[in-house]
Amino acid sequence: MTNQLSRLDDEDYPSVSMGQAAELLGVQPAFLRSLDTAGVLHPHRTGGGHRRYSRRQLTLAGRLRELLDDGHTLASAQTIADLEDRLVVSDRARARADDARREAESARREADDARDRATEALDTARSNLRDRADELARAQAQLDDARGEIEDLTSRLKADPGTP
Repeated sequence: MTNQLSRLDDEDYPSVSMGQAAELLGVQPAFLRSLDTAGVLHPHRTGGGHRRYSRRQLTLAGRLRELLDDGHTLASAQTIADLEDRLVVSDRARARADDARREAESARREADDARDRATEALDTARSNLRDRADELARAQAQLDDARGEIEDLTSRLKADPGTP
């Protein structure tokens, strides 16, 4: 049952009969038939041939009614409604593109920050490594000095075995 009800959320699901559609729009059923005959709306037909309208079709029929009431011909009303729909689609696409651009900029900033942190960590590691290398060189020099003193003492002891 839930699957059947969820179809009502679909703007293109033909759920409204012609009588209901006419009542919702405040028009005569003949108006809706004329839109079908003119090829402006293409309602779904039941097995018995009855027209069923979707929410999207009702929205279009309502907008066409407004434009006709404003004095437009059906052809110009249809063109205006089509252009309005295209504008909505374009605005949505632009909004999605703007969102994608903002997300890309955010990702770029995050990547830049991560790169900066990694560079800083690498610089710190290099500095620490240089410090350790310097310490090692000093320790090596002290070790070499100690070896030299040991060799000197060993040489003196060999040369003069009685000296304490």
